[in-house]
Order: sequence, then structure tokens, then C-alpha cells
Amino acid sequence: MDWNQLRSFLATADTGSLSAAARQLGLSQPTLSRQMAALEQALGVTLFERVGRSVQLTDAGAALVEHARAMGAAADELALAASGQAQGVEGPVSVSASDAVAAWLLPPIVAKLRAQAPGIVVEVISSNALADLRRREADIAVRHLRPDHPDLIGRLVREGTAGHYASRDYVARHGHPRRADEIQGHRFIGTDRSGRYLEQLHTYGLPVRAEQFAAVSENVVVSWRLVEEGVGICAIMDEIAVRMSGLVRVLDDMPPVRFPFWLVTHRELRTSRRIRVVFDALTQGLAAAGDQGEGGSPGPAG
Repeated sequence: MDWNQLRSFLATADTGSLSAAARQLGLSQPTLSRQMAALEQALGVTLFERVGRSVQLTDAGAALVEHARAMGAAADELALAASGQAQGVEGPVSVSASDAVAAWLLPPIVAKLRAQAPGIVVEVISSNALADLRRREADIAVRHLRPDHPDLIGRLVREGTAGHYASRDYVARHGHPRRADEIQGHRFIGTDRSGRYLEQLHTYGLPVRAEQFAAVSENVVVSWRLVEEGVGICAIMDEIAVRMSGLVRVLDDMPPVRFPFWLVTHRELRTSRRIRVVFDALTQGLAAAGDQGEGGSPGPAG
């Protein structure tokens, strides 16, 4: 059985559309349609029926799709095992991290790694979503949550801290709030539109109202640039705040926000030499970045 046809079958079943499945797989729609027709002919059943512009699994297709998923999972495990056996210190290694970590903390680590192992090509995946390491969306992930799947292994690198910051210009214009009861009239920068960041502020003890947000960006790097431009206040990692220009720690009578740095990879990939090299470089680099940030956060204005 042609595995490419089965991949097309699964993608079409998951997306409910031939065009969407073709985009997901990087195929043209006629190519995917031919693969579906060939698979139906080989199996002797009709797998999909058209419903408007979409497609829907037939009873026969629904009965077979879980078997195809099992084959897909086995193929993923085969790819992981093969990657784990690669012992050359060269080739690609993908690292997933949040926007802020990817933009501020990873570049100096990658630069140092390039000097030590020039054959390794690091792909930095900047995303605030958790990469699915078991499906090879990334080889290594920098996370702030402990991995909870038995196929994943993680190393707690260190604990990070964050405080609330504003620009010196903002503080000069609006004052320097030091306690939670002094935030009335101050403006904040949001990091999502779902209300989750507002809930986090409330949990932290800050009674911020939704109307106090002057701007919102789900890209954390953009949010922090808005802070630099004096638009409002936002929580920023202390080790990154010291590298930004003209920031002032506000709400400095409140305790810092604490969070862990975990490095996570798939158990099979940990046996790959190039994965180990990158994993160890990230461990050392992230630990060193924390040491540089300790005690170096910007102080109050004036």
C-alpha cells in the first residue's frame, strides 16, 4: 500500500476538504485527488462523499480511518527512532520557544553553538503554542511547564523571574506606581485578546480593569516594544528587561513573578548526538542568561 496515499487520506479526513489537505501536504489538489482515487480503487471502497465544497467520510472511510491513524503513528515512531540513531554532529535541529525567548535568549546561544558545531543548523520556531514533540513539530522545546508524557524527557534548567516595567518617559508623565492600590489611572499592555492575561494580573493581586489596556498584542516582543515606547505597563522577564532601553521597574513593592525554564525533547531523540549537543548548549546558555539577569533589573527612575 502506498503510504503517500494514506497520508493524503488522513489529511483529507482531518481537514474535511481536498484543497485544505493539499495545502497541508504541499501538494496540488489534482495530485491529491488522484491519490484518493487510486487508494479507493486499491481498497475497493468509496472513502469520501462530497457535501457542498467539503468532503465527508463514508461509513467505509470512517471504519478505516483509525487504522490509518495507527499506521501514521507507527510511521512517526519509525522517523523518531531513525533520528535517534543519527550520530553525526551535523544536520538540522529545530527548537521551539515563546516569542520572547526566541527573540532575546536563543540568538546568543545559537551564535556560540555555531562556533562549536558549525555543521548543525538550528531552526528556531517562534511560537507561544506548545509544540507537539511526539509528532516532530520540534526536536527540542523551551517550556515553562513540566512535561507530563512518558515519551518526553525534560530538564529543569532554572527558575526565572518577571516584574512589571514601564518606560522612563511613561513614569515621568504618569508617576511611579509601587503598590497594587496605586494602579488607578495607569495604562497596561495586554498580551492576548482572550482575557487570560487579565486573569493572571488579578491572580497576582493587581485589580486591573479591561478598559485600562492601552494596547494589546499576542506577540510578546511587540508588547514589550510598546512598553519601550511609553504606551503602558507590562510584565517582562527581568533578564530581558535589563537588555532593553530606558525601562523602569514599577510595582516594585510587589514580589516578582516566578516561573520555571524546562528543556524538553523526545526520549528517542535524546540518543542523537546532534540533539544532545544542542540540548546541552541550551542548558548552559539559558542557565548563564539567568545568572546575568540576577540583580541587574532596572531600578526606579530618579
